[in-house]
Amino acid sequence: MNEMYIMGLSIHSIGAVALLGVVFLNVVVLMRVKDLHYYRRMMSIFLMPLTSMVLGGMLFTGTIMMAAKHLDFTIPNIAMIIISVVLIVFEAKRSKTLKLLNSKKEEALDSYRPYGLKLLYIEFILITLISLWMWWI
Repeated sequence: MNEMYIMGLSIHSIGAVALLGVVFLNVVVLMRVKDLHYYRRMMSIFLMPLTSMVLGGMLFTGTIMMAAKHLDFTIPNIAMIIISVVLIVFEAKRSKTLKLLNSKKEEALDSYRPYGLKLLYIEFILITLISLWMWWI
């Protein structure tokens, strides 16, 4: 049983690093993109499904680890649950704001970029902090 839990923690840790990589990829793409239509298409076809899949994998492995510990709600577990909900809300806000942008305005992407980057930076910081806390505890 203990070996299964250690393996699950390893998989969960790899998922955390992958999630950091996906958020970093989102930041790089948003910084470099020049065309709103291209960015919307890239978000809907590649970036949003990738982010959702990695975040879902993290939630799944976290749920399995909690079940292995008989649903022991410790402070780190509660913090991870709260941060997972915050990440989902931030991604939904970022996606909805991008969807509502007027593509006819030339400066629409320039007005969206600071907002999107702010949310991505907050996500990156939250994931980094909770991951460091997870690895040190």
